[in-house]
Amino acid sequence: MVPLPEPFAELAGFEWDEGNSEKNWRSHSVTRADAEQAFLNRPVVVAQDIKHSQEEPRFTLLGRSNADRQLFAAFTIRGGRVRIISARPMSRRERRVYEEARHAQAQADS
Repeated sequence: MVPLPEPFAELAGFEWDEGNSEKNWRSHSVTRADAEQAFLNRPVVVAQDIKHSQEEPRFTLLGRSNADRQLFAAFTIRGGRVRIISARPMSRRERRVYEEARHAQAQADS
């Protein structure tokens, strides 16, 4: 397994619900591998999802797959693992936010 980058370095990996995994594929053509890669490739944009955090803390992530597919993921952390709830292509607004983060990361790296 590839080590997770910050802010996920202390986590042990991924956990999936079969129903959610199948729904991501059927509805959005997003595989488990695509979704997991979005967490591993820099930059990632992570935010707390307060609206959906009634039962447990939930978060959203903007990232990209190894094939440079820009993805949105909703997730929680359970038992030291990232549990992906939903994954889909980014919306236009999310792509704009992500591109700003990529630009900022490129500036910081140079």
